[in-house]
Amino acid sequence: MQLANAKAVVTGGASGLGLATARRIIAAGGQVVLLDINDENGEQSAAEFGKRALYINTNVASEDSVRAAVQSANEFMQGITLAVNCAGIAPAGRTLGRDGPWPSENFNRVIQVNLVGTYNVTKEAAAVMQLNVPNAEGERGVVISTASIAAFEGQIGQAAYSASKGGVVGMMLPLAREFAQFGIRVNTIAPGIFMTPMMAGMPEEVQESLGKQVPFPPRLGRPDEYADTVAFIYGNPMVNGETIRVDGAIRMQPK
Repeated sequence: MQLANAKAVVTGGASGLGLATARRIIAAGGQVVLLDINDENGEQSAAEFGKRALYINTNVASEDSVRAAVQSANEFMQGITLAVNCAGIAPAGRTLGRDGPWPSENFNRVIQVNLVGTYNVTKEAAAVMQLNVPNAEGERGVVISTASIAAFEGQIGQAAYSASKGGVVGMMLPLAREFAQFGIRVNTIAPGIFMTPMMAGMPEEVQESLGKQVPFPPRLGRPDEYADTVAFIYGNPMVNGETIRVDGAIRMQPK
């Protein structure tokens, strides 16, 4: 699979890792539909990318919203060959905090966006991909989801976030096995500490402190490095059912 021919839907595509991925695909010559809820950034980015890009306001936690968005993307690009799940939220809270137990509605919201949202996009995109004409390797499409190193070393206050990202990792292999009959590969990227909009809002000294915790290179990850990993996975047909950590060898401490 070549990015130059990619027809991609990217959730969280209006900023951060998703935007970097979309930019990489457009630069290679492919097409992209950005799915996000940030209308201003989404529309601005799509306009910047030109005629090969489109923005669609999409709530990934809503099955109906995702289904409508994927169908619109299919019509715009005349097919879908790549789905990249970058949409997510990361609220933190101790399960037993000063104000009592953390509300379950907060936990549920994280699961709905990060885990159920990833599932919604994956199944709807795969339903379109299965109709593609296979290439010489028998491939019809690729799904790449975003987990986190928190799926493996969640810190205090990350019970909901870690559970959601652990779920993304856990459902990958069953999906890869199921979709094999259609020639659709399913993989996951688990980023470490990356320079995302959320991170950019933190004080510079906090960013530097976090970056120095990474063994090598001792800095925050760059969104382009995530996009590089997407490109690698998309182009290598033997990468399937795999979680790739992109984290500079960091292993998070309890807090």
